[in-house]
Amino acid sequence: MGESSQDIIRTVSDYYTDKVRTHGATPRGVDWNDPASQELRFAQISRVLPDSGPFSVLDLGCGYGAYYDYLAPRAPQMSYLGLDISEAMVKEARTRHSDAANARFETGARPQEMLDFAVASGIFNVRQHHSDAEWKAFMFETIAMMDAVTRRGFAFNCLTTFSDAEYMQERLYYTDPCEIFRHCKERYSRNVALLHDYELYEFTILVRKTDAQ
Repeated sequence: MGESSQDIIRTVSDYYTDKVRTHGATPRGVDWNDPASQELRFAQISRVLPDSGPFSVLDLGCGYGAYYDYLAPRAPQMSYLGLDISEAMVKEARTRHSDAANARFETGARPQEMLDFAVASGIFNVRQHHSDAEWKAFMFETIAMMDAVTRRGFAFNCLTTFSDAEYMQERLYYTDPCEIFRHCKERYSRNVALLHDYELYEFTILVRKTDAQ
């Protein structure tokens, strides 16, 4: 990981550590507006997962573990790993899920093991002072990592360039969904889905690996 990516990780960690210390284990603590939009995002990224049976899943940028709360009753046979670069977030997640036998929460930017799936919700949105070029390189590096550590597929979301101009913010990163679809289609799998039909200013990419059993 290059120096620019390390700098981004440091600034992102500081940003979300401040959020969770200010707002606690709430959607605002991970910079979402409300529980309804958070759950809608979870529903989209979960479409990469199987409907039944056991599987392992990495929640990259897990925050305080809200995605585990969403997924646990829907996938009782899953094995969940939550990974976040903010130690304060991981501490909050471990406290909230101390009795979850099928979940682990760790601090870091890359898992030390292979998993069936990986999901990431919101980690590519808040670029702060970083340039478009720096943030895009970081995003592509992270997507490549998600591919490298998964056997069956991965999913992530991004803010869309099709957002209404009056609502777009300089500190946020918006990207062309067609470009990201092509990037994943050409590099990672023949089976890639672009979801841009839900009522948020974002899109979700699902990558299903064609050689997965």
